[in-house]
Amino acid sequence: MQVSDFIENRTFDEIAIGESSTLERTLSRDDIALFAVMSGDVNPAHLDDSYAETSMFHRIIAHGMWGGALISAVLGTRLPGPGTIYLAQDLRFRKPVGVGDRVTVTITATEKRPEKHIVVFNCRCVNQRGDEVIAGTAQVIAPTEKIHRPRAALPEVQIVRHDRYDELFKHCAELEPIRAAVVDPLDRASLEGAVRASEARLINPILVGPEKDIRSVAASGKVEALIKGSLHASELMHEAVVAGTGLRTDRRMSHAFVMDVPNYATPLIITDAGINIFPSLADKRDICQNAIDLANVLRFDEPRLAILSAVENVTRKIPSTVEAAALCKMADRGQIAGALVDGPLAFDTAVSAEAAQQEHIVSPVAGRANILLVPDIEAGNMLVKQLTFMSGAVGAAIVLGARVPIVLTSSSDNLRTRLASAAVALLLANAKRRSTRILSAAE
Repeated sequence: MQVSDFIENRTFDEIAIGESSTLERTLSRDDIALFAVMSGDVNPAHLDDSYAETSMFHRIIAHGMWGGALISAVLGTRLPGPGTIYLAQDLRFRKPVGVGDRVTVTITATEKRPEKHIVVFNCRCVNQRGDEVIAGTAQVIAPTEKIHRPRAALPEVQIVRHDRYDELFKHCAELEPIRAAVVDPLDRASLEGAVRASEARLINPILVGPEKDIRSVAASGKVEALIKGSLHASELMHEAVVAGTGLRTDRRMSHAFVMDVPNYATPLIITDAGINIFPSLADKRDICQNAIDLANVLRFDEPRLAILSAVENVTRKIPSTVEAAALCKMADRGQIAGALVDGPLAFDTAVSAEAAQQEHIVSPVAGRANILLVPDIEAGNMLVKQLTFMSGAVGAAIVLGARVPIVLTSSSDNLRTRLASAAVALLLANAKRRSTRILSAAE
């Protein structure tokens, strides 16, 4: 074992006046999130830097608590170290500490009281600019017996964030709500989702029942979106695709999940995991274009579409690799537009730059895809559920290529996912509004 693998204290008799110890840490967003989880403090002044900028007092208190915890760490692990009993502290938070600030904690022994083995420490924290951010004193009972033991391994803690949908809501803030037919909202989740989406000014809901009402809504043209309620998705989609009275367009309808995957750098569109069972090459062209159009409506910085298969080489033994090659050529010739397209790519080489490098794949898409085209509905369904149940991902669900966007939420979806799905529908409907106005002006 290395020396750093052990932890050792300084007993009361060993501590000398003027003796000091230091610790340096950089404040991260995860540090603040962990503090909130541990304490139950979800004050936005502590968690949201943009809010805290307007409330300096709260910002000092929030991040000062983190600094106070660092002082406690020095006392408990370094000086005096194991066996220390914390009695009191008197700290003053002089300046705010922001995410990215590097704080150096220094404690110095200033007084010893032999009758109860009490040691008083001067405590000082400075940032990377040398500014004093915390100052004060701490009193402890120092250990009287020597302790030297292996340092305990801390458990690995992972912060799971679902904040990428925040951008959706920001984009919707200035838009007029859409008239949305919520079909068969007979369960609590469906009805609550409609109510909350209305309160958030995403939709003006129209609550309708099954079959005959669905047909009349589809034919009326009076709504800008459909939202599935408690009925099965196949019931809604059966009526939506009926020729003449449905919502068909010249383009193949397809399903897309807008996924918020923890630890992935960007939102991720996965298509088609809900409608097309074994799509043909022509179907996949439409599915690609639907997803790319969605990515552009959602303001992806640069849509990058990966056509997934089991391998990266084109082989007739795996038809999806041949179709991937054909789709790439279609993209080269403008039959698929608005994104960088590459494939076939395996899932790992599509989303991991390291995996792509190991496989010697040079591509603007490999390792950083934000749209994934799956070979068929089985592969898509399994991929989405694996990300959901094993990685903590959530996915807003939308049907594309219809006259109006169709929200296909699941009974297990939480309220945030339902609101995100409604936000996607609003952004798509607003894009159609703009397109209609442009065409009307041109005429």
